[in-house]
Amino acid sequence: MLQQIPPSDLSRRLASTEPPLVLDVREPGEIAIARMKGALEIPMNDVPRRLDEIPQDREIVVVCHHGMRSAQVASFLLDRGYERVLNLAGGIDAWALHVDPSIRRY
Repeated sequence: MLQQIPPSDLSRRLASTEPPLVLDVREPGEIAIARMKGALEIPMNDVPRRLDEIPQDREIVVVCHHGMRSAQVASFLLDRGYERVLNLAGGIDAWALHVDPSIRRY
C-alpha cells in the first residue's frame, strides 16, 4: 500500500544521516519554475525507461506538483519491487507552503 509523507517529516528525514532520495517526476518546465534542490529529476513518462537511474537500496520520496502523478509513479515503483517508496503529500506546493517558502508556487 502506498504511504504518504507530510512535508515536515520529509524535511526532518532530509536532514538525517541517511536521507531519502527525492524523485521529482514533474515536467522540465515545471521544475524550471520551482526546483527542489538535490532531487533526481525524471519526468513521469520517462520513469519506466530510466528505472536503472533509481536505486532500490534507498528510501525514495516521489514528488510532483500536488501529489497525484507522484502517487502513480510511487505505486509503479512498488509494483516493480522497490520496497521503500513514499509519496510527498500535497507535492511541491505543500512543500513550498509548509517547509520552504522560497520555492515559487504555481
